[in-house]
Amino acid sequence: MISFDIETIDIFPLIISAYLLLINILTFIVYAADKNKAKKNKRRISEYTLITLAVIGGSIGAALGMKIFHHKTKKPKFYVGVPVILILQIFLIIASVYIINKNIISF
Repeated sequence: MISFDIETIDIFPLIISAYLLLINILTFIVYAADKNKAKKNKRRISEYTLITLAVIGGSIGAALGMKIFHHKTKKPKFYVGVPVILILQIFLIIASVYIINKNIISF
């Protein structure tokens, strides 16, 4: 069984929440910047970077950026990939909460 200090558990949800908020804001801004660059025929942000931002926790920001800016909505890698990443991340959060609440991992 994995064990953590009580101090760790008090701050852990705050750190995770702050990280997710910041990475989603950043991802949204990057999608906006890429759309702006596309309109101006400037050098673009790579698709690898855009997908990576979604994978590392920015899937909500990516989905919102796609919807609001109508960006990358014709590419399967994005219109299929980003929702799949989002669903997997939601599942991971739900599973993590379940595991913690069932004391499978004790803090």
